[in-house]
Amino acid sequence: MQMLTDRSKVVSDKKMTFMERIYIPAIVKGMFITLKHFFGKKTTISYPEQKREFSKVYRGQHVLKRDDIGRERCTACGLCAVACPAEAITMIAAERKPGEENLYREEKYAAVYEINMLRCIFCGDCEEACPKEAIFLTDRIVASQYKRKPFIYGKDMLVEPLDPSKRIDISARQTENVSKFKLEKRFAHNK
Repeated sequence: MQMLTDRSKVVSDKKMTFMERIYIPAIVKGMFITLKHFFGKKTTISYPEQKREFSKVYRGQHVLKRDDIGRERCTACGLCAVACPAEAITMIAAERKPGEENLYREEKYAAVYEINMLRCIFCGDCEEACPKEAIFLTDRIVASQYKRKPFIYGKDMLVEPLDPSKRIDISARQTENVSKFKLEKRFAHNK
């Protein structure tokens, strides 16, 4: 029979010495490592009282952004849902009615926008796929729950408030090139 690979390994049947058979040196070595860690610096923190600092690019809870006037940026194009590898995003599109111009930027908007946080892997693909810069991952932690239903976040939990002082700053998540591009008002995307 022909070998599939040439990575065969020769195994030796070497007899163990007396010290290897009684395992005492190995036990002493293991105890030394344990004691070294026991008296070392503690890495545990008391979470509610102390909070660990996150990276600037930490990907936490999602937010649906509004524009400067307060209108929702999302146009229900569905690119975020298509880009999501976990298939955690669902949406239903609707047409904007007369008189709702101050609520939605485009003629089409997301009437229902839901993210199943139990399925989400916080990869950020939805953020990259969005052509209107409507969805971002923030530095907020998704709160734990005892039931599954509260983990389906709708627009009531995702859309940022109308009050500009309560909006979420996502400028730390954007590169310098993106920030420069956003200053160019001549591009239709930034209007």
